Amino acid sequence: MLVLSRKINESIQIGDNIQITIIETRKGTVRLGINAPREIQISRPEQVKQTVTQETTTQEGNRENSQFSLSFCGTIS
Repeated sequence: MLVLSRKINESIQIGDNIQITIIETRKGTVRLGINAPREIQISRPEQVKQTVTQETTTQEGNRENSQFSLSFCGTIS
């Protein structure tokens, strides 16, 4: 794992087309701005875990709606 220190409004460049900027820090929380092409999927691990849990619950209760939870795994624009 690479660990970097950045200040507010400083960025990290990943490859040629992904830039992460520190927007704000407050009481142990960091707000990030991510500039990436639309085809790059960006998700939070807790969101993916929640989606899998919702899909499992949906499949157990009603198989017709099992695709509902997949709508949460889109790109962030």
